Amino acid sequence: MARRFSAPYQQEPVSGLATWSRNLAIFSVVAVLVSVLIVRFGFLEVKPALATFFGALGCAGLSILVGLGAFAAIWQNGTRGMGRILLALLIDALVLAYPAYLLYQYRKLPRIYDITTDPIDPPRFEALARLRTGEGTNPAAYAGLYSAEQQRKAYPDIETVELEASATRAFDVTLRLVNRRKWLVIDERAPQPPRNIGRIEAVARTPIMGFREDVSIRVTPDGEDSRVDIRSASRYFDTDLGSNAARITKLIEDINTAVDNDNSKPAKKPPQPPPKAPAKTVKK
Repeated sequence: MARRFSAPYQQEPVSGLATWSRNLAIFSVVAVLVSVLIVRFGFLEVKPALATFFGALGCAGLSILVGLGAFAAIWQNGTRGMGRILLALLIDALVLAYPAYLLYQYRKLPRIYDITTDPIDPPRFEALARLRTGEGTNPAAYAGLYSAEQQRKAYPDIETVELEASATRAFDVTLRLVNRRKWLVIDERAPQPPRNIGRIEAVARTPIMGFREDVSIRVTPDGEDSRVDIRSASRYFDTDLGSNAARITKLIEDINTAVDNDNSKPAKKPPQPPPKAPAKTVKK
């Protein structure tokens, strides 16, 4: 008897709109992954990659609309396909969650792309300057006083790092932290007489899309101590959504922690020469 009652249900057709909603959601995931790979591995320029990315977001949005239409159709005519609709909505939520967060950051944060601990005399891009001359790239020169004022309001804690360590030691600590982050070091110059100024230029990448953001670090002596200034600037776009400020803030914390840990270690005593054995007297 149970078989007789279930047979009509098994013969109900699957909603075509539900199938389309699921297929659009799957396609949007594939398109997002392709756009990320294009940017990270440099297969195409940034603009085509972004076009692919926004196209994927459009497919996810269309999948939601089609899914809602499929739900209404199923409610009216009793066709199957709720599982496909729910799967599509889950995929669409995963695809759109991070872009929605970025949109929130875009509306919340100032539209600046160049952050530095020293807006008056920011570390320069020298070796990196030639990488910021292509079409659509931001200039190597500092963004200016307007950017400095917006930075002061949004990120008042970003200031020059003052260390109780020599310039050479501060440079070594900073370079070690840069290498630990696996940034691509373009140029490094340890402090040398007479000015004893050290410089590091490197390329960092954003976590997901892998957009390139250039970093310049300057280490200057301050008597027996030293000062570290950091500049991080997006190579593309007129806003960084807070990524450069977060990078500098974290690097400042790690530099201070590393130097404090070094200062707290007891000084190593130089090895003592072994005691000389007493001279033997020979009896005659």
